[in-house]
Amino acid sequence: MSPSISDFPKALFEVLDTDKLQRRFLEALVEFQNVERGSLWIKRPDGYQCIEATGDEADRLVGFVVPKGKPSIVGWVIENGQMTIAEPGKDKRHFKEAESGMDVKSTLILCYPLVLKSGEVYGAVEIIDTAHAGSRLNLTKEYLELLEEFVAIGSIALGNALAFADQKKETQKLKRIIGEFRGETPLVGKSPAFRTALESAGNYARTDFPVLVTGESGTGKELFAREIHRLSSRKDKPFLVQNVSAIPDTLLESELFGYKKGAFTGADRDKVGLFEAAHGGTVFLDEIGDMPLGLQARILRVLQENEVKPLGGTQTRQVDVRVIAATNRDLPRAIADGTFREDLFYRINVLPLRLPALRERTEDIPELLDYFLARDAARLGLPQKAFSASARRALGQRPFKGNVRELENLVRFLLATVPGETIEAEDIPSPSEHGEARPAPAATPLAAPGLTHDLTAYTWEALEHAYALALLEKCKWNVTKAARAAGVNRSTFDSRLRKLGITKE
Repeated sequence: MSPSISDFPKALFEVLDTDKLQRRFLEALVEFQNVERGSLWIKRPDGYQCIEATGDEADRLVGFVVPKGKPSIVGWVIENGQMTIAEPGKDKRHFKEAESGMDVKSTLILCYPLVLKSGEVYGAVEIIDTAHAGSRLNLTKEYLELLEEFVAIGSIALGNALAFADQKKETQKLKRIIGEFRGETPLVGKSPAFRTALESAGNYARTDFPVLVTGESGTGKELFAREIHRLSSRKDKPFLVQNVSAIPDTLLESELFGYKKGAFTGADRDKVGLFEAAHGGTVFLDEIGDMPLGLQARILRVLQENEVKPLGGTQTRQVDVRVIAATNRDLPRAIADGTFREDLFYRINVLPLRLPALRERTEDIPELLDYFLARDAARLGLPQKAFSASARRALGQRPFKGNVRELENLVRFLLATVPGETIEAEDIPSPSEHGEARPAPAATPLAAPGLTHDLTAYTWEALEHAYALALLEKCKWNVTKAARAAGVNRSTFDSRLRKLGITKE
């Protein structure tokens, strides 16, 4: 027995599932009018999308999008907020491409706007007659008015359900992101270059051989190292990190190998080194290209013999560690320059993993933007924001020389500085405004080399600040190389950088 129109509200509000609700809503309207077809449309930023259809060949229509700039019956109804009756063969508003490939075309369309309780129009419902001359549709005034009332009730129920479904999806997305933030490595991207690197990481995780991760600064070398460890049989053991370039040479050896009490002034107790502390797990040596030659020989022994000897000790200790190393330097060139051991290179480069620069995977930028925006907003308890289409286009064309790290920092800047819910293109600072190294407080920009300039106009600190920055830029922020060019020890150069407040970030 067919439902009566008075049963309509009850039939709608008994349904909680969004997909079932929109299907029942549409099928009921089509049955009330005794026609063959119907479709539900939702307003999207780029046009009007069919989210549900019923009748013959309905599957051809679901997911179809009418471009926003093209004339269409649903577009007219949504933008004007009015019901309309249209004859597709005569009405210029009809977007005939929507029925392309269908054997039977529509002859008469009754279309109502879908309106929220607030009065906002969010979509439209089409009741479609395919009979000759549209003879099945009941177009009497009383019936149309009654039907309009029930469409209004149904559109509020459907609108609330769709909003709830969107909120549910967003909540699930945030839960996934927070879960990744707390535990799993957040490797985001679907581009071929990125997937190739990720696939290699998965393959390498099944072995215990050393891995050498190469790539530009900011491409995620430590994240990939963590992913290899996470997927390996060592995942329940330690993953310990040492940035070779972040610690003076004199301390690096003791950090890696430990020391015995009395080994040097201040060694008042035994200390376990990184390799021993990571027994059973993984040691990640970042910026290994900056490691001093003397220490390289000791690392080679760890790889060859699986043993370490603390500073001041006489006995070696066996360790079971996997070594993953990373660098943004050209190691073959460093070998030729005599600053890196060739035998160590072949020991750490058993499984090479090259990470693509962001310019090689620009199709991943939209996903990375959404990930960083949602993750940091959730972590800090800030309201969610979104990028406008123009902002996405601008960021998709931006030259991120600092790769993913630069993009991540820019998203954090925008999250903190944009007051509204939407980030527009004009909110985005230029690369020089956001990432430019700033001079010391008392400094004035120095003239370019070769130009006459009164150096006595500057303080000693301002001159040193400008010199250190220029040297670091020339050496591509390789601190060891810059210290060598300055003619000072690495530890001395590092100490001066800290006093001057100069950091790579």
